[in-house]
Amino acid sequence: MDAVDALDEIAFWLERELAPTFKVKAFRTAAAIIAPLTRDELADRVADGRLTRTKGIGDRTFQVISQAVVGAVPDYLADLRAKNSEPLDPGGADLLAQLRGDLHAHTDWSDGTTPIAVMAAAAATLGREYQAITDHSPNLTVANGLSPERLAEQLEAIAGLDTGPVTLLTGIEVDILEDGTLDQEPALLDRLDVVVASVHSKLRSDRRTMTARMLGGVRDPRTNVLGHCTGRLVQGSRGTRPPSEFDAEAVFAACAQNDVAVEINSRPERQDPPDDLIRLALDAGCVFSIDTDAHAPGQLDFLSYGAARAAANGVPAERIVTTWPLDRLREWLAKG
Repeated sequence: MDAVDALDEIAFWLERELAPTFKVKAFRTAAAIIAPLTRDELADRVADGRLTRTKGIGDRTFQVISQAVVGAVPDYLADLRAKNSEPLDPGGADLLAQLRGDLHAHTDWSDGTTPIAVMAAAAATLGREYQAITDHSPNLTVANGLSPERLAEQLEAIAGLDTGPVTLLTGIEVDILEDGTLDQEPALLDRLDVVVASVHSKLRSDRRTMTARMLGGVRDPRTNVLGHCTGRLVQGSRGTRPPSEFDAEAVFAACAQNDVAVEINSRPERQDPPDDLIRLALDAGCVFSIDTDAHAPGQLDFLSYGAARAAANGVPAERIVTTWPLDRLREWLAKG
């Protein structure tokens, strides 16, 4: 087995189970260190002990590499494969099989952990037809949000990538600012395939204020998807956070009127919207986008969670834009 592939696959499985970032980073760092070496060079460095003295190679990563260079599947990888042999949530298996892509994911251009190409490769491995890259906008400085200049650079970088069988869609997760406007230059937003609009600040604003803010974002003609609409956290390392208060009927009516999809955010710590709001949006005539909000390659498999929640709440596949083939999706994204 190729040692780089083994290290990258281990990182994928660890990301999938939300392992600590430092643990994942150890395997991705080791993969980057040995990637320039030929198989023979790597085998020599394993045999003579040089690899154990290489900065960035620890006991566990050395064990993985030394087993891979002799053609074996490393024990650690075999254990992870066995542990992760089942879908994350089998409840939405039928719907999951119909999902073609994902409209919300982050890279190391903002607060994700890996380059765009690595995310694209993972999406291809998972059989996705398309994957949107939606890094954060400038207002979210804590997440290294993209200035207009950096977003323009990213568009050039994506245009120059060969991503094989998966189509990369350009995009952004843009903040809905307090006045309801979108946190990026309109001309740049016009160049993107996908605009996911989300609220990230002052989540405890009063109901009237939050409703007006969200309505402003939804009614902007550039918005395609309303991201994690309540902002709640139900578990995880960041603790818990209650949902924002807003007039959901008014917001979902505006989504339906403006052909904006309500995101079913698949992150296990978010589970956003709550079940009752998914059903309310369904009754309002909304379409949905099941997205991972992935910040690492292994998290792209979180679609399983979103599919299970959509299925449990009776959302039909034809109302989910991420089940649509690329041509139909592009037409919808263009508001055509």
